[in-house]
Amino acid sequence: MTDVMTEPTALILPPEAQDDLLTRGFNRRDLARFAAVFGVGAVAATTGRPAWAAAGVPDPAPSAKTRIGANECWTGPLMPGQIAASKMIAHSNRYSPHDERGDFIKAVMAIEGVPYDHVAPWPGSSDPLSRAVISYCSPTKGLVTADPTFELAGRTAEWIGAPVKRVPLTPDFRHDVKAMLAVDPNAGLYYICTPNNPTGTITPIADIEWLIKNKPEGSMVLVDEAYTHFAGVPVASSFVVTHKDVIVLRTFSKIFGMAGMRMGFIMTNPANIAKMMRYDGGMQSGALPLPSLACATASLTAKTLIAARKAEMEQARGMTIDHLKARGLSVVPTNANMVMIDWKTKAAKEVQAAFRTQSVEIGRSWPIWPTVSRITVGSMTDMKNFCMALDKVWVA
Repeated sequence: MTDVMTEPTALILPPEAQDDLLTRGFNRRDLARFAAVFGVGAVAATTGRPAWAAAGVPDPAPSAKTRIGANECWTGPLMPGQIAASKMIAHSNRYSPHDERGDFIKAVMAIEGVPYDHVAPWPGSSDPLSRAVISYCSPTKGLVTADPTFELAGRTAEWIGAPVKRVPLTPDFRHDVKAMLAVDPNAGLYYICTPNNPTGTITPIADIEWLIKNKPEGSMVLVDEAYTHFAGVPVASSFVVTHKDVIVLRTFSKIFGMAGMRMGFIMTNPANIAKMMRYDGGMQSGALPLPSLACATASLTAKTLIAARKAEMEQARGMTIDHLKARGLSVVPTNANMVMIDWKTKAAKEVQAAFRTQSVEIGRSWPIWPTVSRITVGSMTDMKNFCMALDKVWVA
């Protein structure tokens, strides 16, 4: 990975944060690396991928006719959210014409059943994910993550010099929580993404609860539920009330179609929120555009529309999987808006290049599976375009 954060940064960590980092085993030379993470917070908030964490992965080609490579939603925000955001634009001359942040938190409370002080909205989910790693990992207390999974947690840990242990998924593509605990019984943070990115598979709530109850005192479990609305399975939000060492992460970039609006939130014990905010005084958490807040608040409670969007995705996904199987291709069973396709003897990068000749941008591969590509489930039209392109480029 190109080291793009070697230039000095203007951000100075608060004394409390510096003291905490030094106490946990980092040295003063490391402080600039931490400051760099928060110094690029604006980049993370606008692109969802901080430059230091990108590892050279290109964004989907904007010119492609069919863009199913970035796990974006195929359409924009739900209509109640669009209406609320539009109305808020007229009042954007005020820093806060009402208590928009409070209204959002109350909506989360109503849906998730968590107390007010256990919710913190954020511009997207990349920033709080990195903050969790920084807050709970150290040179002696590392990160444990799955392989393959969303890489930002691992890249953040590597950037700050914390050890990283990557544990392969189980044969049925769950997080192997017992192996995760065994590989590092003294980790600072255990990261679980469910539904998992890139496989779209579920780690059962019972497995997550086992890890919470058996992990060491003082370590944290972070459950990333970015894709949970696509799955319709039990969620982990109740654990943040019964356990002080659990963080649940959500984003509006997926089923809610708000990737460009940068909106997310965490649920956890208020002491954890305070700890995660101290590196820059919570500036990123406070930097919430009012139209985004209004859109998210109105979208959360639109249950019928959420269910309809989920059903639309499932129909397009089913058609696509049937077509792939008819062509003799293997796919990972999925509960989310993504499909992992095994190209057998062909490198995933080679297949991706072939699809680009048909103006179809598919997703990338993960090092552990070099012949497997992830595609995002788009609209039915998107997926029909993908299937037509597949018939042109794929020769078994």
